[in-house]
Amino acid sequence: MADADIARVFRAEYGRAVAVLVRLVGDIDLAEEAVQDAFATAAERWPAAGLPPSPAGWIITTARRRAVDRQRRESSRVDRHAQALLIHSPGEEPAEEGPVHDDRLRLIFTCCHPALAESAQVALTLRLLGGLTTAEIARAFLVAEPTMAQRLVRAKAKIRDAGIPYRVPADADLPDRLRPVLAVVYLIFNEGYLPSGPGPDPVEGPVRAELCAEAIRLARLLAELMPDEPEVLGLLALLLLIHARRPARTTADGDLVLLAEQDRTRWDRELLAEGQALVRRCLRRGRPGPYQIQAAINAVHSDAPTAADTDWRQIVQLYDQQLELAPSPVVALHRAVALAEVEGPARALETVERLDLDGYYLWHALRADLLRRLGRDAEAALAYETALALTHNPAEQAQLRCGLRSVTRRDG
Repeated sequence: MADADIARVFRAEYGRAVAVLVRLVGDIDLAEEAVQDAFATAAERWPAAGLPPSPAGWIITTARRRAVDRQRRESSRVDRHAQALLIHSPGEEPAEEGPVHDDRLRLIFTCCHPALAESAQVALTLRLLGGLTTAEIARAFLVAEPTMAQRLVRAKAKIRDAGIPYRVPADADLPDRLRPVLAVVYLIFNEGYLPSGPGPDPVEGPVRAELCAEAIRLARLLAELMPDEPEVLGLLALLLLIHARRPARTTADGDLVLLAEQDRTRWDRELLAEGQALVRRCLRRGRPGPYQIQAAINAVHSDAPTAADTDWRQIVQLYDQQLELAPSPVVALHRAVALAEVEGPARALETVERLDLDGYYLWHALRADLLRRLGRDAEAALAYETALALTHNPAEQAQLRCGLRSVTRRDG
């Protein structure tokens, strides 16, 4: 059994194991440490013993024993019995409460307690459920790694010190926690669709498919749980429409293929149809939100039989609507991509130059592309080099090097 097989089990089962352990032991740090110990033990034993019939069950059982051992060592004789009450033996699972019956979704709602800052809610849930490293989460938030590490420590301490219970929120609590919950699911998908770090597996390529599948599964659960919330339907539609393009998004060698160059016959028609139907349901509700608008933008792309047939004017209008609802420089950057198709690269470059995104590699990548299209090759080369220095994804780096070669050849 190869290390890659264990890594694959880790990526698929880490979040589930942590969610179960948090529910059982009621302590985030203990749950994380116990699951990490269990995977370390698996790395020692599985290569010789082989993969167990149920890897997830093996990890959870081993982690549960590690947690019990840890609590026994650290508890005094007096409170040992009280601590032991927190550990439930198999067959004595805690009774289900409330409307959420999925451990991972339940943990998301628990972490998204209003006592925590929204950025801390999202970061902590990505750490616990996505199994993302602190560095990966820091890149997703565009902050330094030490800053993110401190944010995670403070979030855990606040949960512990405030005595925030690990319980299923009541129906009345769900809408107040919905916004960060949707943000978490979207970020989990994004980390899977375009990992911020090095590719997870040279065989699987640049996409962490298990994270994409998990995000879509969670979005489907949310849609069942809250069918009257249009932003929930919008998020599910968005993920489905993006994920439908996955078969055409990379070459056999794992290189990224730009949207305009993708073979659209390879797009997953079933996912596209489901996503487009959800967008139509959202339109009928008449309560637009950021996720619904992003889904509508992707629906416009999926409607076009070829890249040349894309209705870029409609996409610019949708981005304008999104900027009114949720203004952000990142949204403005994506709008500039569509603006370049409608009004030309010079007009788009004016917009891009005004955005304060100097630490964001996509800002430099788009600027490089616009400068290349304007024939300003020397400036484009510098922008490509800066973008290369800011991204850690091998597939994106390969694409940027391709752009860099195109302008250096012309320049030379």
